[in-house]
Amino acid sequence: MQIVFHCGVHGTDLYRMVKTLLHNRDWLLRNGIEPVTPNRHREIFNQALASLRGSPATPEMEQVMLDAVLDSDNPRRVICSTPTFLGRARRAISHDGLYASAGAKMASVANLFPSAEIEFFLAMKNPATLIPFVLSQEGSGSYDELMSGIDPASLRWAPMIRRVLAAVPGRRIVVWCHEDTSLIWPEVVRRIATMPNDVPLKAGLQILGDILHPDGIQMIRDAMAQEQRLTIESRRRIFAAALQKYALPEQIETVVDMPGWNQALVDRITAQYDADIAEIAALPGVEFITP
Repeated sequence: MQIVFHCGVHGTDLYRMVKTLLHNRDWLLRNGIEPVTPNRHREIFNQALASLRGSPATPEMEQVMLDAVLDSDNPRRVICSTPTFLGRARRAISHDGLYASAGAKMASVANLFPSAEIEFFLAMKNPATLIPFVLSQEGSGSYDELMSGIDPASLRWAPMIRRVLAAVPGRRIVVWCHEDTSLIWPEVVRRIATMPNDVPLKAGLQILGDILHPDGIQMIRDAMAQEQRLTIESRRRIFAAALQKYALPEQIETVVDMPGWNQALVDRITAQYDADIAEIAALPGVEFITP
């Protein structure tokens, strides 16, 4: 059995993955794939994680958890999606870097089902926008309390991904940038769900509906209908054209207003994020989805 954990991160998904998979649930179940909603698995997994403390579950414990969270019998692939796998939002930031405990947490999650083939899917987010998002979440405190003297430019993704690779060796790790999601969402969903390209994807435009004027969605539908053979490249070209013409500025532009920050700092954080992306994409053991 394959068990997939979509781990967020905070501020990147808003449960869109769960919603998109549920729209396609009939096809998924017919093909031995079951998406499990957070409200179905959260309490069960949290109790098991607290009990095991990182140790592998017994075969009996694995079966009890599967019986509790699954509707179908013996699916070949189970997909669990929630950003809480990596803990509370405020713990994303520490003196040890971004998501310093992610490797240990993902190793513990993998040990819930030691007999299964475990995969992890993870979206990254520019720290220049991740930090404001974390600060906006309940319990994160003030900016000074959250950052505790940490230089925001020191929060890098490449060390975090390297820690994850070291903590879960041999596991499949699929990574992409949240900023690219509007262009690559169908590929992300298809890859996590193992849906072939010739299978219609329901709600595949849902994420674009959040950031486009309705005329943009209609433009995409019309353009896709005119394509004799729709490819990933042609679909991305259509999406990009619609975004350029019909994107809603208030949905795609992020105002960063953090104490002591200026444009030069935001630019430096973003440049380092770009450098981290290039490094991560080249790491052995990482599947990187690019636009």
